[in-house]
Amino acid sequence: MTSILAIEDDPSIRAALEHGLTERGHSVQTAATGISGLEAVLGERPDLVLLDLGLPKIDGLEVCRRIRAEGRAIPVLILTARADEVDTVVGLDAGADDYVTKPFRLAELLARARALLRRGIVESPAPEALVRIDPEGRRVFLHGQEVQLTGKEFELLKVLVANQGKVVSREKLMRDVWDSAWYGSTKTLDMHISVLRRKLGDDASHPSYITTIRGVGFRFDAPED
Repeated sequence: MTSILAIEDDPSIRAALEHGLTERGHSVQTAATGISGLEAVLGERPDLVLLDLGLPKIDGLEVCRRIRAEGRAIPVLILTARADEVDTVVGLDAGADDYVTKPFRLAELLARARALLRRGIVESPAPEALVRIDPEGRRVFLHGQEVQLTGKEFELLKVLVANQGKVVSREKLMRDVWDSAWYGSTKTLDMHISVLRRKLGDDASHPSYITTIRGVGFRFDAPED
């Protein structure tokens, strides 16, 4: 049974999440403030966190930052009424794995949640590669130094590295990293690519690792040391 923690200050949304997720066989715990939610994350160790951005006491971004600062790799799905791209990028950069914009359908939220909870294994490149992935430890190293990635960023890089030198279509990335039954805008993919590039020290205009192939997708290349 999947354990889900919903941190949401709106009582009607909180109740709807608890009811809908429990009906579908999940174990659900709720919190109404950032502080109580953070305590639940650190104490109960849920499998997934649903995190509202506009929380009292401490907001969702700070909760997410503190979760990551504690070294917890728990998948975090942001619930936000802010559709603005800047706010969303800030949330992803704080350590969130994905987001759903309010109002949302429970089916969409569940699809995103399933995608976050899935974990796969891929062979890592040779140890001497500039970018090395440790699939079992879910760690990434750049020039021998560990790079802190969120769960979604890790999954995205893993697919790209597994297809090194080949163009990976947007559709494949959305299918493999998000959800096989998910269709729609790839805006969230673009935002994750942007954050991932920044963490790898990559430049979109003169890429060393991730090249955009217009109208198709992305290609990962490993430069010579």
